[in-house]
Order: sequence, then structure tokens, then C-alpha cells
Amino acid sequence: MGTQPLTEEERIAIEQRVRELEIEHSDLDDVIDRLVHNPVQDQLQLRRLKKRKLAIKDTIARLKDRLIPDIIA
Repeated sequence: MGTQPLTEEERIAIEQRVRELEIEHSDLDDVIDRLVHNPVQDQLQLRRLKKRKLAIKDTIARLKDRLIPDIIA
């Protein structure tokens, strides 16, 4: 892709951010699960949380992709 390899500091920072996002993703999963089982749930809040969870998942995937070096075929 023509991007420079990551420095050790960049790699560490990305790995830390991935860990933080994975925790947030897990926390959102727990909150969403509790809301789904609540008979008086707020559908708008539930949709927003699910959208945020999906955005976090996408961000995690992009960051993990940056950690994998490009392989020249």
C-alpha cells in the first residue's frame, strides 16, 4: 500500500487503543443485553448503543489491520 512500517511506539499505542476499545465494546455488549431484557426499554437508546458498538468493532478491525505488515506478493 505504500505506507511506512510502524515504529515500536506506534505499534504499542495501537495495541493499547485496541485493548481499550475491546473493553468498551464488551461493556456496551453487557449494557445492550440488559436493555434488551428490560420490559420498558428505550428503543432509540438501544439503537444508538448498537450503532456505537458496531463503530467500535470497525475501528478495532482497522487498527488491527494496521498492525499486520503489508506482504508483497
